[in-house]
Amino acid sequence: MAVVLEDTDIACWRNGFQGTTGALVKFLWSIDLTEIFGMYRNMNTQEVANKVVELTRKQAWKEALDTLYSKDVVSVESQAMGGGSPESRGIEAVQGKTDWWLNHMQVHSAKVSGPFVAHDRFVVQYDIDVTDKNSKQRTQMSEVGVYTVKDGKIVREEFLPYVGNKK
Repeated sequence: MAVVLEDTDIACWRNGFQGTTGALVKFLWSIDLTEIFGMYRNMNTQEVANKVVELTRKQAWKEALDTLYSKDVVSVESQAMGGGSPESRGIEAVQGKTDWWLNHMQVHSAKVSGPFVAHDRFVVQYDIDVTDKNSKQRTQMSEVGVYTVKDGKIVREEFLPYVGNKK
Protein backbone atom coordinates (compact mmCIF):
# COMPACT_ATOMS: atom_id res chain seq x y z
CA MET A 1 0.00 0.00 0.00
CA ALA A 2 1.37 3.44 -0.94
CA VAL A 3 1.43 6.28 1.58
CA VAL A 4 1.16 9.87 0.29
CA LEU A 5 1.61 12.93 2.50
CA GLU A 6 -0.92 15.59 1.49
CA ASP A 7 0.68 18.65 3.10
CA THR A 8 4.29 17.81 2.29
CA ASP A 9 5.08 21.16 0.68
CA ILE A 10 3.84 23.03 3.75
CA ALA A 11 5.73 20.75 6.15
CA CYS A 12 8.92 21.18 4.12
CA TRP A 13 8.52 25.00 4.03
CA ARG A 14 8.15 25.11 7.82
CA ASN A 15 11.35 23.09 8.20
CA GLY A 16 13.34 25.43 5.96
CA PHE A 17 13.10 23.40 2.71
CA GLN A 18 11.84 25.12 -0.41
CA GLY A 19 10.44 24.47 -3.86
CA THR A 20 10.98 21.04 -5.39
CA THR A 21 12.17 19.48 -2.15
CA GLY A 22 8.56 19.16 -1.08
CA ALA A 23 7.73 17.43 -4.36
CA LEU A 24 10.68 15.08 -3.88
CA VAL A 25 9.58 14.17 -0.37
CA LYS A 26 6.02 13.65 -1.64
CA PHE A 27 7.39 11.34 -4.37
CA LEU A 28 9.53 9.36 -1.93
CA TRP A 29 6.60 8.84 0.42
CA SER A 30 4.41 7.68 -2.47
CA ILE A 31 6.71 4.75 -3.30
CA ASP A 32 5.27 1.36 -2.45
CA LEU A 33 7.97 -0.01 -0.15
CA THR A 34 6.78 -3.60 -0.66
CA GLU A 35 8.10 -3.31 -4.22
CA ILE A 36 11.54 -2.26 -2.98
CA PHE A 37 11.84 -4.71 -0.10
CA GLY A 38 10.21 -7.50 -2.12
CA MET A 39 13.36 -7.53 -4.27
CA TYR A 40 15.29 -8.80 -1.26
CA ARG A 41 13.03 -11.66 -0.21
CA ASN A 42 13.89 -15.26 -1.01
CA MET A 43 12.31 -16.76 -4.09
CA ASN A 44 9.79 -19.51 -3.45
CA THR A 45 10.12 -22.99 -4.96
CA GLN A 46 7.94 -22.14 -7.98
CA GLU A 47 10.03 -19.05 -8.77
CA VAL A 48 13.32 -20.95 -8.46
CA ALA A 49 11.92 -23.73 -10.66
CA ASN A 50 10.78 -21.28 -13.33
CA LYS A 51 14.20 -19.60 -13.32
CA VAL A 52 16.00 -22.96 -13.66
CA VAL A 53 13.87 -23.78 -16.70
CA GLU A 54 14.40 -20.31 -18.19
CA LEU A 55 18.19 -20.44 -17.79
CA THR A 56 18.71 -24.05 -18.84
CA ARG A 57 16.64 -23.51 -21.98
CA LYS A 58 19.24 -20.87 -22.88
CA GLN A 59 22.02 -23.28 -21.82
CA ALA A 60 23.05 -20.69 -19.23
CA TRP A 61 24.28 -23.37 -16.82
CA LYS A 62 26.82 -21.15 -15.05
CA GLU A 63 24.35 -18.32 -14.49
CA ALA A 64 21.94 -20.82 -12.93
CA LEU A 65 24.69 -22.01 -10.57
CA ASP A 66 25.77 -18.49 -9.66
CA THR A 67 22.28 -17.20 -8.91
CA LEU A 68 20.13 -20.11 -7.78
CA TYR A 69 22.34 -22.54 -5.84
CA SER A 70 23.26 -22.63 -2.16
CA LYS A 71 26.98 -22.57 -1.38
CA ASP A 72 26.40 -25.88 0.45
CA VAL A 73 24.53 -27.60 -2.41
CA VAL A 74 24.70 -31.37 -2.87
CA SER A 75 24.54 -32.71 -6.42
CA VAL A 76 24.07 -36.42 -7.20
CA GLU A 77 24.55 -37.94 -10.64
CA SER A 78 23.41 -41.45 -11.58
CA GLN A 79 27.06 -42.30 -12.23
CA ALA A 80 30.38 -40.60 -11.74
CA MET A 81 31.64 -38.27 -14.43
CA GLY A 82 35.35 -38.26 -15.21
CA GLY A 83 36.22 -40.99 -12.73
CA GLY A 84 35.10 -39.13 -9.60
CA SER A 85 32.27 -39.67 -7.16
CA PRO A 86 28.66 -39.40 -8.34
CA GLU A 87 28.08 -36.99 -5.42
CA SER A 88 29.44 -33.45 -5.38
CA ARG A 89 29.25 -31.30 -2.23
CA GLY A 90 29.54 -27.53 -2.20
CA ILE A 91 29.15 -24.95 -4.93
CA GLU A 92 32.80 -25.19 -6.02
CA ALA A 93 32.49 -28.95 -6.59
CA VAL A 94 29.26 -28.51 -8.55
CA GLN A 95 30.83 -25.73 -10.61
CA GLY A 96 33.75 -28.10 -11.31
CA LYS A 97 31.33 -30.81 -12.44
CA THR A 98 29.61 -28.33 -14.74
CA ASP A 99 32.95 -27.15 -16.13
CA TRP A 100 33.89 -30.80 -16.79
CA TRP A 101 30.61 -31.31 -18.71
CA LEU A 102 31.06 -28.16 -20.78
CA ASN A 103 34.70 -29.03 -21.58
CA HIS A 104 33.96 -32.65 -22.56
CA MET A 105 30.56 -32.44 -24.27
CA GLN A 106 29.32 -30.53 -27.28
CA VAL A 107 25.62 -29.82 -26.77
CA HIS A 108 23.73 -29.84 -30.08
CA SER A 109 20.31 -29.33 -28.53
CA ALA A 110 18.64 -29.37 -25.15
CA LYS A 111 14.89 -29.67 -24.70
CA VAL A 112 13.83 -28.63 -21.21
CA SER A 113 10.36 -29.59 -19.94
CA GLY A 114 8.62 -28.56 -16.76
CA PRO A 115 8.88 -27.57 -14.06
CA PHE A 116 6.76 -29.93 -11.97
CA VAL A 117 6.51 -28.36 -8.50
CA ALA A 118 5.29 -29.46 -5.06
CA HIS A 119 6.26 -28.17 -1.63
CA ASP A 120 10.02 -27.59 -1.49
CA ARG A 121 10.85 -29.75 -4.51
CA PHE A 122 10.57 -29.59 -8.27
CA VAL A 123 11.44 -31.73 -11.27
CA VAL A 124 12.71 -30.70 -14.70
CA GLN A 125 13.09 -33.09 -17.64
CA TYR A 126 16.08 -32.73 -19.93
CA ASP A 127 16.35 -34.31 -23.39
CA ILE A 128 19.85 -33.60 -24.64
CA ASP A 129 21.68 -34.36 -27.87
CA VAL A 130 25.45 -34.30 -27.22
CA THR A 131 28.75 -35.39 -28.70
CA ASP A 132 31.64 -36.46 -26.48
CA LYS A 133 34.49 -34.20 -27.63
CA ASN A 134 37.12 -36.91 -27.05
CA SER A 135 35.46 -40.01 -28.53
CA LYS A 136 33.33 -38.08 -31.06
CA GLN A 137 30.41 -40.34 -30.08
CA ARG A 138 27.05 -38.65 -30.41
CA THR A 139 24.36 -39.57 -27.87
CA GLN A 140 20.79 -38.61 -27.14
CA MET A 141 19.99 -38.77 -23.46
CA SER A 142 16.95 -38.10 -21.34
CA GLU A 143 16.97 -37.48 -17.60
CA VAL A 144 15.10 -35.64 -14.90
CA GLY A 145 16.62 -33.35 -12.32
CA VAL A 146 14.95 -33.52 -8.92
CA TYR A 147 15.67 -30.33 -6.98
CA THR A 148 15.14 -29.33 -3.35
CA VAL A 149 14.87 -25.65 -2.38
CA LYS A 150 15.51 -24.08 1.02
CA ASP A 151 15.56 -20.35 1.77
CA GLY A 152 15.20 -19.52 -1.92
CA LYS A 153 18.24 -21.56 -3.06
CA ILE A 154 18.74 -25.03 -4.48
CA VAL A 155 20.28 -27.16 -1.73
CA ARG A 156 20.11 -30.54 -3.50
CA GLU A 157 19.83 -31.81 -7.04
CA GLU A 158 19.70 -35.40 -8.19
CA PHE A 159 19.69 -36.59 -11.79
CA LEU A 160 17.83 -39.72 -12.79
CA PRO A 161 18.33 -41.06 -16.32
CA TYR A 162 15.63 -42.54 -18.52
CA VAL A 163 16.45 -46.25 -18.74
CA GLY A 164 13.43 -47.59 -20.61
CA ASN A 165 13.20 -48.45 -24.30
CA LYS A 166 14.54 -45.87 -26.73
CA LYS A 167 11.98 -43.20 -27.50
